[in-house]
Amino acid sequence: MAPRDAKDDADDDGGPPSPSGSQRIDKWLWFARVTKSRTQATALVTEGQVRLNRVRVEKASASVKPGDVLTVGVHSRVRILEVVAPGVRRGPAPEAQTLYNDLTPPPPPREEQPAVAAERDAGAGRPTKRDRRRIISFTENS
Repeated sequence: MAPRDAKDDADDDGGPPSPSGSQRIDKWLWFARVTKSRTQATALVTEGQVRLNRVRVEKASASVKPGDVLTVGVHSRVRILEVVAPGVRRGPAPEAQTLYNDLTPPPPPREEQPAVAAERDAGAGRPTKRDRRRIISFTENS
């Protein structure tokens, strides 16, 4: 097997982040577990669902660095994330949450409706099984 070069170690798919602390936006979204795959992250960016510092991003190769604010429309809700650090790998969720500060405002409180069973007036709606048996026995005896 041939020895690996330093160029191979800095591969785009799994290498360490650049010395400047910037990273491709699709890769960061995947590392931060905003999307399930890097392909989905790329699609999210190219569809215009991601804004970087209030500017729509159209290319997945755009760079993010600590301090940037991302606005991401994903799963029928909008998330506002401040980049804290570039990702090194796609680890477990607690590790991924260290890559960002979630600035998303909490959802508005839902109005609670009392849980009341549906009430039915006597004789209204479909007859019950007991009612049907009475109707059948009444019509058979007539």
